[in-house]
Amino acid sequence: MPRLISKDRPGQTLVEFALILPVFVLLLVGLFDFGRAIYAYNTVSNAAREATRVAIVNQTEADIKAEAVKMGVSLDLTGADVTVSYVNANLSAGAPCNASPRQNGCIVQVVVTYQYTAATPIISNLVGTLNLSSTARMPIERSFP
Repeated sequence: MPRLISKDRPGQTLVEFALILPVFVLLLVGLFDFGRAIYAYNTVSNAAREATRVAIVNQTEADIKAEAVKMGVSLDLTGADVTVSYVNANLSAGAPCNASPRQNGCIVQVVVTYQYTAATPIISNLVGTLNLSSTARMPIERSFP
């Protein structure tokens, strides 16, 4: 009875390994890039939430943006990545919530955006740039002149 596995082919294992290795490395690095994207989204979401918590008691836009930038320091967020707006309880813009001082019960809305790019060039070419955005809304608890 002939043997099915022959030891006469010493390079076969090396060829199979060379074919599988790039696919395995791409999957492994893709997993790391996916984890970085999840981390970036969680950071953006946390920055929006913390900035909104500041905004419900202090409506100074510079302080709100500074808090969002502080919470997103690992992503190099800037003040331009943060948008602060005030809306009525039905989420429509207009009086009395767009005038200063803000009225209690008006809703502050903070939007933080970030453009995520994968670290791996191959995955970056496949996926491109992802626009991550998070919006947080809370009612104003203290009007601040």
